[in-house]
Amino acid sequence: MSLIDSESVQLVVTSPPYPMIEMWDHQFISENQDIRELIEKGRGFDAFECMHSQLDRVWDEVYRILEPGCFACINIGDAARTINGDFRLFPNHARILTHLVKTGFLPMPSILWRKQTNAPNKFMGSGMLPGGAYVTLEHEHILILRKGSKREFKTQAQKELRRKSAIFWEERNQWFSDIWFDLKGTTQKLNSQKKRQRSGAFPFALPYRLINMYSIEGDTVVDPFLGIGTTTMAAMTAARNSVGYELEKNVMDSIEERITPSGELLNSIIFKRLKSHQNFVCTRKETGKELKHFNGIYQTEVVTNQEKNLCFNKIDNIDFKKSKKMFLVSHAIMDLKSSDEPQKQYKKPKQGTQQTLFLC
Repeated sequence: MSLIDSESVQLVVTSPPYPMIEMWDHQFISENQDIRELIEKGRGFDAFECMHSQLDRVWDEVYRILEPGCFACINIGDAARTINGDFRLFPNHARILTHLVKTGFLPMPSILWRKQTNAPNKFMGSGMLPGGAYVTLEHEHILILRKGSKREFKTQAQKELRRKSAIFWEERNQWFSDIWFDLKGTTQKLNSQKKRQRSGAFPFALPYRLINMYSIEGDTVVDPFLGIGTTTMAAMTAARNSVGYELEKNVMDSIEERITPSGELLNSIIFKRLKSHQNFVCTRKETGKELKHFNGIYQTEVVTNQEKNLCFNKIDNIDFKKSKKMFLVSHAIMDLKSSDEPQKQYKKPKQGTQQTLFLC
């Protein structure tokens, strides 16, 4: 990530290849052939350490590029694998967290993402017989770390963008929970037979939530492990700039095919958030609970004063500049005068966002 200036990024959201998950062996081995020999010889934890040594270099760069007070959010799952006939756990989240703290990050309370991808009657090992069964791994970790002390918003413009980037009170209660039960993990397949056949991409809602939780409009979000561009899509939906890195150059066409026509789909996510808030308001009123504040932009009651200036940005256009490996996204501020449905009246801002891809 040498092209990114030090302390110039406001958020990192990523999910790296998972060490000791067989799906990713080839990627680690391509960087260090010793890993293949270590696995074949049954030296699982030595292979585990070699794989993490590769990731350590990325985490060091993440620390360098982040502004003081800003966050890194890393989605990682542990690995369960049989080596030399012995089944064991390889605790990826603990290994990454240990290195990040040594690097200088301050660990924040993390999130358990309960994927629930396995059928409830599945088990590992001997099943009903004691002493030989193992619990299934149906969760992943979202590590949340901050570089230094709390971020300061000093200028009036920064303070206004922060207020505009607020989230609804009921979203805050759901998103800032330490366990996420409502996001389902899925394997995403790429379109072409010539490209990587499987992707370990996280669901769109995961980076979208994190971006809204830990950054403000116009910030720059970096994903060092771009994959098929899910973080890029989430950043443009939230009106943030983004930079993504990916080793596999042959995914470029898939990223372009996926993102370029996605404006309407991504806007529907914003509409869903508004509609959900309207339903929340109705339900709260039915229970006799008062809403003391008002958001004039959307003509709707809100629970707290901090939501009064909350405003969403509609994606107006997505233009892919292939020679520059860059998406240029223009946004329009949604000017909602009805509490029922979004009106087709928008005030366009002077600038949009840039989503830059680096295929190494």
